[in-house]
Amino acid sequence: MIETPSSAASLATPYRTHTCGALRASDAGSPARLAGWVHRRRDYGKLTFIDLRDRHGITQVVVDAGDAPEASEVAARMRPEFVVAFEGEVALRQPGTENAKLETGAVELQVRTATILNEAKTPPFYINDPDAQIDETLRLKYRYLDLRREAMQRRLLLRSRLVHAIREVHHGSGFVEVETPNLIKSTPEGARDFIVPSRLQPGEVYALPQSPQQLKQLLMVAGVDRYFQIARCFRDEDLRGDRQPEFTQLDLEMSFVDEATVMDFVERMAIEVSRAVVPERALLATPFPRFTYAEAMERFGSDKPDVRFAMELVDLEPELRGTDGAAASGFRVFDEALAGGGRVKAITVPGLADAPRSRIDELTEAAKRFGARGLAHLSVEASGSIKGPIVKFLGDDLAERLAARAGAAPGDLVLIVADTTAVTNDVLGRLRAELGTQLGLADPDVLAYAWVHRFPMYQWDVENGRWDATHNPFSGVVPEDEVLLTTASGDPALPTPDDPAGRARAMQYDIVLNGWELGGGSVRIWRHDLLERSFALQGYTRERMQNMFGAMLEAFEYGAPPHGGIALGIDRWAALLSYQVNIREVMAFPKTQSGSDLMLDAPSEPDAAQYAELGLRFVGVPTRPS
Repeated sequence: MIETPSSAASLATPYRTHTCGALRASDAGSPARLAGWVHRRRDYGKLTFIDLRDRHGITQVVVDAGDAPEASEVAARMRPEFVVAFEGEVALRQPGTENAKLETGAVELQVRTATILNEAKTPPFYINDPDAQIDETLRLKYRYLDLRREAMQRRLLLRSRLVHAIREVHHGSGFVEVETPNLIKSTPEGARDFIVPSRLQPGEVYALPQSPQQLKQLLMVAGVDRYFQIARCFRDEDLRGDRQPEFTQLDLEMSFVDEATVMDFVERMAIEVSRAVVPERALLATPFPRFTYAEAMERFGSDKPDVRFAMELVDLEPELRGTDGAAASGFRVFDEALAGGGRVKAITVPGLADAPRSRIDELTEAAKRFGARGLAHLSVEASGSIKGPIVKFLGDDLAERLAARAGAAPGDLVLIVADTTAVTNDVLGRLRAELGTQLGLADPDVLAYAWVHRFPMYQWDVENGRWDATHNPFSGVVPEDEVLLTTASGDPALPTPDDPAGRARAMQYDIVLNGWELGGGSVRIWRHDLLERSFALQGYTRERMQNMFGAMLEAFEYGAPPHGGIALGIDRWAALLSYQVNIREVMAFPKTQSGSDLMLDAPSEPDAAQYAELGLRFVGVPTRPS
């Protein structure tokens, strides 16, 4: 929020010679004009003190009725949030009255003239109180006032520095910034499109882009070589803390690259940007740790692991099988899970061995809510003895071995889930993340970037009888798995769940930060035949392929280079760099959880004339069957 004197000097206007964050002790004795908003006013007899605020900082202004009676009369009418201007002389504050919390705290402006530029109504909430608890609905309705608050301005400035640093790195690395259109053809990107009816082509629509995916790949076919864009994207999906219907992403694509090339550049860029924007925050590890998808799920139960703390998932199976390999723990839940091809895994929670029954019940209910049938636990007491309801089934010796395998020390609590591999990993991964937050295990000042790559290429959609891309339909296949894609099993337009392509791994990579997915990308399929085969596995007929992806398929017949890229969420990145858990806190004008703009009252009903001009009429929304 504070500008340096040198950078603020260029901001002089007819209303001001300096910003409210520019004056220093070295300016004492100089004339100055300041303009801004009344932050606070204090009257002491003939003296009026006003804290004057603009985006750059706060300067104390002093009006002495004895020296400037007319200015004193004007200052007496000033109220918080009035827009005002002062002219006077910069002076050092009296010894002992300096304000070390302000960059301008050594000086004050002794006023000769004062002007009210615009009066203001009493705001609906306190703008000058950083600790005020303000209802978010009120904040969003009066967002232009909320944005005056120092915390919001600080976050918007951080976001601005973030985008500036991103651009500098890309321009310095041979990238070309290209703007792609916001009125495009609807394509499948995993969420609903926002549709824009066309007036000039009645009955036809544009879609707002969920991402510039096809366009950036076509730029590689065009020979641009390295492209990037700070792109606006739109997705009609349910909202949560890290999602908005319109958002901003860093979008980039590179030609003649492999997976490692893209990941190496993005990692270098992320390091440079982080150090430029938040130099005070430590990077946990460089180079960033890299996990395959299988490894991340096995160790953390998540494809976006928070690696700032341990508490990794531990496989208990080796201790639960007898010498003949059969499940023989004596606890039916464990044995049945293993006999059915499932897993028994655990996490060790430090210092929670003495948790009351109510806390254990809360954890059990959370596990059930996440999809588990139940949650077993073992407590390691200070003496080293193992306690818990399942010890009577396991016996003391096996219980001790399980606790030891889980890495539990005296005072620790071992939480165990027995279920299918997918459920076991997911439930323990979500418990791990929740407990990590509750127990403060992650250092909030640390930035823990990591990579997760080699995702499954497809997942079988039982309901629709097809393979779905796990990320997007353009991801390339790992070279050694390419044969799985080209090995047809019957009619390639009629995919089956036993098709060998289902075992293929994608050249897909996600970059994660402190437990959030920051971005994802891939090296793309750049061959026409492979792209057609991939679309066919996903249930596309040739006619539908041509309708949805005709431009790309045709472009690939004119020579497409090997290419790959990634997209990183600017809103998420800015939120994480500014210690926020909701991206609304780093967006100037976000929507509510229901997608509404409370300030502009949008969405709103169109005029009848607008409907008529587009050849439309509203017929209502079909009622879903209960």
